[in-house]
Amino acid sequence: MSNIKFLGLVLDVRNRNDVESTIASLPRAFSTLDVLINNAGLAAGLDLFDEAELDDWEQMIDTNIKGLLYMSRACLPLLKQSNAPHIINIGSTAAKNIYERGNVYCASKAAVDALSQSMRIDLLKHQIKVTAIHPGAAETEFSTVRFKGDNNKASAVYKGFTPLNAEDIADIIYYCATLPKHVCINDLVVTPTMQANAHYIHKKIVD
Repeated sequence: MSNIKFLGLVLDVRNRNDVESTIASLPRAFSTLDVLINNAGLAAGLDLFDEAELDDWEQMIDTNIKGLLYMSRACLPLLKQSNAPHIINIGSTAAKNIYERGNVYCASKAAVDALSQSMRIDLLKHQIKVTAIHPGAAETEFSTVRFKGDNNKASAVYKGFTPLNAEDIADIIYYCATLPKHVCINDLVVTPTMQANAHYIHKKIVD
């Protein structure tokens, strides 16, 4: 492990110039990229379409869609230098099942789903794997962000069942990224045992 080199970068994936300049200025030691994980994403608000804040829509579109596009395009030259390039996009069960008040969040994750399929097709000639992983309910900062810091609302989302956690998704990402070169998981939906899809979660009553 002592031979592994790390490079920490701080950038705004929503800002095209920031992304392009950051990736272009990487030191020579990091001129090849094996795996890109597009994990930046969020839900902002949980409102009916006609009551939603437009700033929330902008934030989700800029982060969930544009951020993925900017990072993927900027990193492609580095990925093409790899012997086993792989792009992993983190989507959501919201890409598969639209739910009330989900509107733009669901749309942005459906875009991640569609873009993953498109990238897989267009990048075949470069032998670049593209995997979309769509988690269901995972207890991270997701709900805290969606409810804008309201911890009571956020914690209520996960009461009555055992949700996924960040380590569960990390393990799945690692599995997908370490498969043999000739094997690619294109699309993977993962939920807690008590969740069937974006609509249905069986919760036990908690006092």
